[in-house]
Amino acid sequence: MSVLLPLCLIISMFTYSNAAYCLCKEGNEQVLQKAIDYACGNGADCTQIQPTGACYQPNTVKNHCDVAVNSYYQKKASSGATCDFNGAASPSTTPPSTASSCLTGSRYVFDSCFILCLDEFSNV
Repeated sequence: MSVLLPLCLIISMFTYSNAAYCLCKEGNEQVLQKAIDYACGNGADCTQIQPTGACYQPNTVKNHCDVAVNSYYQKKASSGATCDFNGAASPSTTPPSTASSCLTGSRYVFDSCFILCLDEFSNV
């Protein structure tokens, strides 16, 4: 049996983490709008929060902010982006109830290693 399999299993056990969402904090709508503008102008998929988009309702600045900053964060976190937006947002392991179907959390940390373990195990 390869040494890779036990190593992967150990790493998988200790690196598990829940999906991470980037969510806007309750607060000043102008601050939240700036976060939306930044996220949408820098790579977030904001078509969902347009009037014909799947995540337009509820039509609130807070809901739209959650969708925009989370989209940005999911796309850019791997290249060093943070979930702060000048203090307007913070990471969460739980999506908000109002936009949960519109938000995608980051992948589990151990997914790649777990798949590698399965491949290795199937070759034993």
